[in-house]
Order: sequence, then C-alpha cells, then structure tokens
Amino acid sequence: MVNIAVLVSGGGTNLQALIDAVETGKIHGRIVLVAASKPGVFALERARKHGIPSCVARRADYADPAAFEQALLAQLDAVGADLVVLAGYLSILGRAVTDAYKGRMINVHPSLIPSFCGPGYYGLRVHEAALAYGVKVTGATVHFVNEVTDGGAIILQKAVEVRQGDTAEALQQRVMRQAEWEILPRAVALFCDGRLEWTDDGKVIIKEQGEQE
Repeated sequence: MVNIAVLVSGGGTNLQALIDAVETGKIHGRIVLVAASKPGVFALERARKHGIPSCVARRADYADPAAFEQALLAQLDAVGADLVVLAGYLSILGRAVTDAYKGRMINVHPSLIPSFCGPGYYGLRVHEAALAYGVKVTGATVHFVNEVTDGGAIILQKAVEVRQGDTAEALQQRVMRQAEWEILPRAVALFCDGRLEWTDDGKVIIKEQGEQE
C-alpha cells in the first residue's frame, strides 16, 4: 500500500478529489498526512472529516527556508510517505525536499505546460494570463516536481475550452472541474499501480495494465 502525503494551501478541492478516489478504490493507496502551509484552511477540515492526520507546516514559523524544509521532511518521514502530492500548494520547495522525493513528488498546475507556468503563475494569475493572451484552449497538467518551478516531467494533461466572455474565476472553476479533479487522481492511481516509467531522455510514459513489474 502506497502512503500518500498531500500538501495544501487553501480549500482543498483537489484534496477532496483524491480522498474520493481513495475511498472508492480508484487509488490503491492511502492518504497518511495532509500538511497545510497555513492554519485555518478548509483543507484541514476536509482531512478531519475523513480521519486523516494533518499538520501545519508554515514557513514563517522557522528561522530560514532550510529549517522549514528539514521540519517538513521530518513530518513526511514520520508518516512513511512514499508519494508527496502538491494539491494547490503555493509554497515553492527547495532542493532539500525535491531531491529527497525525486520521482516521488507530483504537482497539479492549472494550465497546459509549458504555457502560463513557472515563477509567479499560480491561482487566478494563471487564468488571467490565459485570458489576456487570448488562447482558445487551456487546461491542467500533472507533472513530477523537480528544482525548476513547474519544470518536471509531464505525466498527464487535459485540455479545457476557453469560452467567450469567460472571467478568470469562471475559467478557474471549469479547469478544476473538467481537468484537475480528473487527472490528479488518475496520475496518483498510475503511480500507486507502478505504471509510470521514465524514458532515457527524462520523459514519462504510461505502461499498459499488466506491464508493471
């Protein structure tokens, strides 16, 4: 059984999608920790309702980024996390964490990477940028996390139509409902089933069912 830790910063809608997928048997793993970047977020209440251990790992509570990252790693180690999922987690993690979980940390980003990603692109800013550029299609991406913001190997993507008259808020909701809540649980399920494989040039391929070792 794969132990999954989920890092959150807000309401936890992506966390809920993961909880639902675990409870319905779509993900062959268990969520052993929900870690929030600040207290009082609704994601912590979602964890409580489902009996999932939680904690607050707030960068401001530590003297420097290195101390924060070591504390976060200690929390992850304490629950035996095999996979770390960034589900709307807005803090940028340093090399100490990304190296420790290389190939075992994934993130969901609300655009079709490489568009509208990298430093400064998070939350509504991503959708505002998509609308300002005038793209007709946007979407979401699930990717492995490395030391480059939104730069890790892509696992899954799904496109979402941009409609005339869209606001950033309306587009954000559509991308979440039509893409993020679908591909994030699917990517976690693929990881738990051993169906993700790296190519020699650092890309990710999905093995057919029955191919996993």
